[in-house]
Amino acid sequence: MPDTHALVNDFLNQLKKRKIEGSKATAKLTAELLRSVISQQRIPHTNQAGALIQAIKAIGEQLIAANPVEVAVGNIVRRVLHIIREEDLSLTTASIGGLSLHPMSDDEDNVDPDDLSAAAVAAAARSTLRAPSLQTLLEGVPHSAPLHQSSSSAATDKNSRSRKLKHHVIETVNELIRDITTCHELIAEQAVEHIHHNEVILTLGSSGTVIEFLCAAKEKKRSFRVFVAEGAPRYQGHTLAKELVARGLQTTVITDSAVFAMISRVNMVIVGAHAVMANGGVIAPVGLNMVALAAQRHAVPFVVLAGIHKLCPLYPHNPQVLLNELKSPSELLDFGEFSDCMDFGIASASPLLHVVNPAFDYVPPKLVSLFITDTSSPCAKMQPKARYALDCKD
Repeated sequence: MPDTHALVNDFLNQLKKRKIEGSKATAKLTAELLRSVISQQRIPHTNQAGALIQAIKAIGEQLIAANPVEVAVGNIVRRVLHIIREEDLSLTTASIGGLSLHPMSDDEDNVDPDDLSAAAVAAAARSTLRAPSLQTLLEGVPHSAPLHQSSSSAATDKNSRSRKLKHHVIETVNELIRDITTCHELIAEQAVEHIHHNEVILTLGSSGTVIEFLCAAKEKKRSFRVFVAEGAPRYQGHTLAKELVARGLQTTVITDSAVFAMISRVNMVIVGAHAVMANGGVIAPVGLNMVALAAQRHAVPFVVLAGIHKLCPLYPHNPQVLLNELKSPSELLDFGEFSDCMDFGIASASPLLHVVNPAFDYVPPKLVSLFITDTSSPCAKMQPKARYALDCKD
């Protein structure tokens, strides 16, 4: 089995060099790396959850620093930390339940109080008073219900509990990876509820989620047309248009500057997202704020498709959040053709021509009509103002 440090360093290099494309791929690889770390992590007999949490936090800080704009990395790290705490709480609650059911049992001496973390014992004692978490709200699980209902022997030894904690955590992380893998399909299943006959849909960017969503409606015999803004300067819209045409959808490519002129003919705007912030704001491909403003002006619904791995508990003004990054100026200009403009000024000693090529836009929550996520609960479709009554603690 590969060494943990080698796996972490390799992933760090990929993040720093921007070799991983897309939030879904980044989230899945992050979860798989953390699963490997957990499986190989040696934990003490006491405060086992604390040891796992410290290990994940240490690696998570490195991963987030390697590419701060890829918010999905931090989302998955926080999700795994939440999983560890929930599994520790579940095991602790079961252990305490076993002790209370058998107060005079001879096996009671085999349970070391030090084996149960103080934090978990306290959490178990007030579990019925806990506020709903991001996971419980999205999955429709009552917040007062324990995560596992299986009975656990009060005489479980330390090594057994250690193995059980790691096993439960790894199993839940596996479920998380499966959720990330299938998020496109789960979101696409809802397409028929939103796209109807003879509608015109506008999109921008090249989102795999949007492709599957539109194609799912096509497979349900819905006849509609798609306007695709080309998404200069990377022209991701060209790639999207080719994919849609190859799968049998009527597609029209328009320039980004034509969005406002065409929006009056559109029934709905459907777009993907890079990340969804705690206030319901969206980090999305550059140009989407312009599209959202045009949609608001003409009262056209602006719908955002996002898997739950893109839901970030941080606010856009948080100093930990890097909302944007600048791409190479060569995507905009040919340096040979504009070499004369690149001459340095005599007095200022700085170039006369500056090129700014941002990768993302920030779309405020007031411009978003609806979020569609990959859960089957009523929270799968959320209004922006209701987005973050959801809580995901560090």
